Amino acid sequence: MANKTIRIGTRDSELALWQAHTVEKKLNDLGYQTQIVAVKSQGDIILDKPLYELGITGIFTKTLDIAMINGQVDIAVHSLKDVPTALPKGIVQAAVLERADVRDILVHKGNLDFLSDAATIATGSLRRQAQWLHQYPSHSVVDLRGNVNTRLQKLADSDWNGAVFAAAGLERINITPENHIALDWMIPAPAQGAMVVVAMAEDEFCREAASELNDIEAEIATYIERQFLKTLEGGCTAPIGALAQFIEDDILFKGALFSLDGKEKIYVEKRVPIQDWKKLGFHLAHEILQNGGDAIMKVLRSELRPKT
Repeated sequence: MANKTIRIGTRDSELALWQAHTVEKKLNDLGYQTQIVAVKSQGDIILDKPLYELGITGIFTKTLDIAMINGQVDIAVHSLKDVPTALPKGIVQAAVLERADVRDILVHKGNLDFLSDAATIATGSLRRQAQWLHQYPSHSVVDLRGNVNTRLQKLADSDWNGAVFAAAGLERINITPENHIALDWMIPAPAQGAMVVVAMAEDEFCREAASELNDIEAEIATYIERQFLKTLEGGCTAPIGALAQFIEDDILFKGALFSLDGKEKIYVEKRVPIQDWKKLGFHLAHEILQNGGDAIMKVLRSELRPKT
């Protein structure tokens, strides 16, 4: 078994391939043999429908999950923020790699005067939409889909003032435009900037190989953020931001739930000793639900019900 070639499943976008090649290089450096297998995802193919209308979470991971369950690939590499909080039966998280920049950025066209005026901003994310409208109520937000290269091109070809991206995605493939600003006020998606390797639970060889790439701080921080998300949303793609950061011997957590129009925001922030991390996301999600989050979630569930 020691000479088994680990087949790494990935989507075929430039960013997904970059992530797969990064994992491949790390495994090769540890002496493992690897092969990259690119699989097209439904999320890349259906570009004319907002993600939540597709009626499933994990649109970007589903194709690779199926390929893994069918034995076509051994492990898969994802942006952890795209992975549903409940993994399919038989599939386990094998490693979270060291985290990149967690922030969102605004890519614009060289002039920021629009920030104090009326403007149109593009994003395919409900979380970014809600936070943008909360910050800039006079702006309008339009849907933007596709891989990062496609989205940058759509922005360039449009009359929009700007579009919101994850800093890490553009940095990784070296295409961050000069005209951008970091949105330090925007709370990132749970696990933004983190890459995850998943494997089949029964495949001890691949699980152990991947586990050598695990970054414990990234694993704990993303666990807290995803637990917060899971406790709040119960399977609906709600506008939720969460960030856990290590500060000395503590963890600082910031989380928020928004209404779709951004008018309502329920925010929580807490600093706790590192040893209290295991239930932190769970407890703070309940704090949000008790402070009015429950009512917002009820409205969101009816607004985001998949269109039949």
